[in-house]
Amino acid sequence: MTTQQPLGSGFTAASTTADVIKGISLTGKTAIVTGGYSGLGKETVRTLRTAGAEVIVPARDTTRASAELADIEGVVVEELDLLDRDSIDRFADQFLAAGRPLHILINSAGIMANPLTRDARGFESQFATNHLGHFQLTTRLLPALRLAEGARVVAVSSRGHRYSPVHFEDPNFEQREYDPYTAYGQSKTANILFAVELDAREQDDGIRAFAVHPGSIMTNLARYTDRAALRQGGFLDENDEPIIDPDRGLKTPEQGAATQVWCATSPQLDGLGGVYCEDVEVAAVHTDEQPDTGVLAVTPGAFGVLPYAIDPDAARRLWKLSEEILHRG
Repeated sequence: MTTQQPLGSGFTAASTTADVIKGISLTGKTAIVTGGYSGLGKETVRTLRTAGAEVIVPARDTTRASAELADIEGVVVEELDLLDRDSIDRFADQFLAAGRPLHILINSAGIMANPLTRDARGFESQFATNHLGHFQLTTRLLPALRLAEGARVVAVSSRGHRYSPVHFEDPNFEQREYDPYTAYGQSKTANILFAVELDAREQDDGIRAFAVHPGSIMTNLARYTDRAALRQGGFLDENDEPIIDPDRGLKTPEQGAATQVWCATSPQLDGLGGVYCEDVEVAAVHTDEQPDTGVLAVTPGAFGVLPYAIDPDAARRLWKLSEEILHRG
């Protein structure tokens, strides 16, 4: 069943990872969390480990990741570069060779609004990192996810999907002018569409997929964003300290990671999938079909998911395009 409407979770925008994991045991479960050594990813890893899961964190810089995770006991760090197809294949092959089930996959790594850069194959870096790398990783790990007989995949998207749909004719900005937030929005819409189609394809094999907006949390993700713009947008105070106001989506890491942990573990979501969630709840569909031009504004009422991001036809089209792009690359 796929129903994009709130279910009455009982949680709020201020709920934390400790709130949503309470009473849940993950002993005997295996989780992979990309981007798991910093920001929301690290808070997610900490929570999953607290609940008893074995957690693997893939990282391009394993030395740095291991140092960042030194305060969380028992995390396994392995090499993976989301911009390198061979690296993704090596990581997946190594995991699959063990013949073990994968119960939770959280695709949390990402970049935001960086200047135009391309990977070695010529793909625009935000689309390549945020979507294509995770698409390849997830599809390569499908045998292990199926073995779990009840796996969940969580794509960490963003309210930034409001900045742009997927431009199927030119996803890599080869014919149109590059804009950092348009590219970011496209990649975040792609995350949601990927969850929609993955869930449709794999639910009969026990895999359910979710996309989430964690909130606006001042992490290293915002490193390309001007501080003055963040102050003007209401994200930072006059001392450049983060403003915490969960009702406006301005959260601590513990509040921000709560939705992805909930989607990955909560029995409230049993039998559900292919939905976009925010504030530890299935989001409503926003009535506006148009992308939001108010970049970096904490817009009152700018909640929910835009219809183009959960359109099943667009989701199928993106899946096909992604397969074609990776085959060419």
